Amino acid sequence: MLEILSPAGSPEGVVAAVQNGADAVYLGFGDFNARRNAKNFTPEEFRKSAEYCRVRGVKVYVTLNTLVTDREIPAVIEQARLASRYGADAFIVQDLGVLRALRKATPDIPIHASTQMSIHNLEGVKLAAAMGVRRVVLARELSREEIAYICKNSPIETEVFVHGALCMSHSGQCYMSAVIGRRSGNRGLCAQPCRLNYSAGAHDADYILSLKDNCLIQYVEELEKLGVTSLKIEGRMRRPEYAAIVTGVYARAAHQKKPPTAEDMRALTIAFSRQGFTDGYYTGKKGRQMFGVREEESREAQILFTTARKNYLSGEFQRVPVKFAASVKQGEPVKMAAVDDRGNSAHTTGPVPEPAFHRALTPTTLQTQLHKTGGTPFYCDGVKSVVDEGLSLPVSAINEMRRDLLAQLVEQRRALPERREGEFIPPPRVPNREGKPFLTVSVLKASQLSEEMADLKPRIVYIPLEELTPENKHLLEPFLNSEDITPAVRVPRVIFDSEKEAVTALLQKAREMGIKHALVGNLGHIQYVKSLGFSARGDFGLNLFNSTSVLSARDIGLDAATLSFELRFEQIRDLSKPLDTEIIVYGRLPLMLLENCIIKGAHGVCACDNVTMIKDRQGASFPVVREYPHRNVVLNSKKLFLGDKMHALEHLGVWGARLMFTTENAVECLNVLRRYMGLGDYEPGGFTRGLYTRGVE
Repeated sequence: MLEILSPAGSPEGVVAAVQNGADAVYLGFGDFNARRNAKNFTPEEFRKSAEYCRVRGVKVYVTLNTLVTDREIPAVIEQARLASRYGADAFIVQDLGVLRALRKATPDIPIHASTQMSIHNLEGVKLAAAMGVRRVVLARELSREEIAYICKNSPIETEVFVHGALCMSHSGQCYMSAVIGRRSGNRGLCAQPCRLNYSAGAHDADYILSLKDNCLIQYVEELEKLGVTSLKIEGRMRRPEYAAIVTGVYARAAHQKKPPTAEDMRALTIAFSRQGFTDGYYTGKKGRQMFGVREEESREAQILFTTARKNYLSGEFQRVPVKFAASVKQGEPVKMAAVDDRGNSAHTTGPVPEPAFHRALTPTTLQTQLHKTGGTPFYCDGVKSVVDEGLSLPVSAINEMRRDLLAQLVEQRRALPERREGEFIPPPRVPNREGKPFLTVSVLKASQLSEEMADLKPRIVYIPLEELTPENKHLLEPFLNSEDITPAVRVPRVIFDSEKEAVTALLQKAREMGIKHALVGNLGHIQYVKSLGFSARGDFGLNLFNSTSVLSARDIGLDAATLSFELRFEQIRDLSKPLDTEIIVYGRLPLMLLENCIIKGAHGVCACDNVTMIKDRQGASFPVVREYPHRNVVLNSKKLFLGDKMHALEHLGVWGARLMFTTENAVECLNVLRRYMGLGDYEPGGFTRGLYTRGVE
């Protein structure tokens, strides 16, 4: 049966979701979840909520879906063990290090790959499965065709977001809140800068980064046919009444096959709306119509919420089937038993029936009383009985026996499952590499390359896949033919399965040029490029944040890896580095990776082949550039600059220091490289030191 997975930002949120038909809830327990500003749960609140759900046959998934440091991993493990002891049914995880640690520390608890892992193709799902993941939460940007292909071929369960807020950026690939204000979305503290207004070109300020809420209620039956396991409702930061209303609509559609009524759609809109809803990603109809801003809560919403709260606090959703059996025989105490859907059984005895003077007990009368399970999580799914004729039994006695049986079943269902606990041993410390890191270069356009740059011999030059064209041959040759420079192809961070054929053709041309290395920023691309004969080097999009995640990166096939630019210098220095590691030391850091062309959305015409600017309320300008095939990347308004701090990099133990060129021309690129080699005095105006000294919260 299709699972309805609902958000629970508080213990009352659990009740709201469960009493409206949720099959599972997800919640934050402790400090390591992507909604750290939600109320989240204390240990005692979690214990009671998990028991409440267990009795009712509802699963509890715990979100441990943030990046964590080496020092935080022991605390994550302790929280996970406590959640396991209290009955958690799965952990939702982003960090590869946390994934590895939990498989050792809590081996019996399934792990779900968070949407923060940015898994968007079948190769990513397969690699997650190989790492021990039981379920993948797919990227929100996938169309029905992409979802169908993955589900048809996936070796594990799939989960799809069907309702609630849409991030403008691909999840796990948004660094805007961190870089601008130190509040990291990857650490659960996103400040939602995408919900602010920005101007594009000469146009007035508008909400060009704010998407409407997702709504796929019309496609519930279709999603089930595609093979999706679970439909996820977003909203742990929203009030319990919201979870109640939305869960009810989706549960009726999934379980009772009731299409949404006009009243249902009105309720969804009133509960929360950003000028309506969108299904643009699912249907493949992207564009300006997907954008909207939050509307003020109306008087109608207050009435709706009041009614919803009254209903879920006063009723009991009867979801657990129970079969009864009874024996009413002359001269013997009445015997009664019950069994639930888990095989739990209960037995009780009652009084000896007396001869009937007026109305004798019949099987129908007995069945009627046993069906009266209101006020409990149970419903009668059948009665088998043997009733001798001519006997009388008080209704009160039948009711008392029924209550006794159901109370026994409740106690049995409260019982905690037995779970093993293992020991996680942190990876052994690999001594830091000594000496200056090698300088590497990445470019956005081949036109940024020059013979003069080649003469300076950066160790590696990363060139975008789409720039390896015959037209650029004269620019590429000095790097392709150099014995001192390793040319590498930079693969797009997102490659949908439908795009794979075209990308494969481009990669094969790169191999024909003699390129043997590929820079990949997604789990779904590692084995893919290796199968085409490339060595795989990990990019920043993998969000490697601790020693265990770096070790995992090596084990899944990377020959080198780029560390997260959300780390501080001290944290980078203290990481164990079992493979060559790079850090980004220059350039406009990428803040967002967008599936929608915001330039076309703002102007009506796409102009993202050229660098375009969007401007925030403080007047800061953020370049927007194109990524293959037609995605947007929002870059930081200031350039990261450490050209005068190169001595500090010598003690970090990293193999490489990368200069990331985006909006610079060939002359600027050359001057920057010279400065980092100690051969010039270039310094950009209005630069930033990034997060290496400030860190993130």
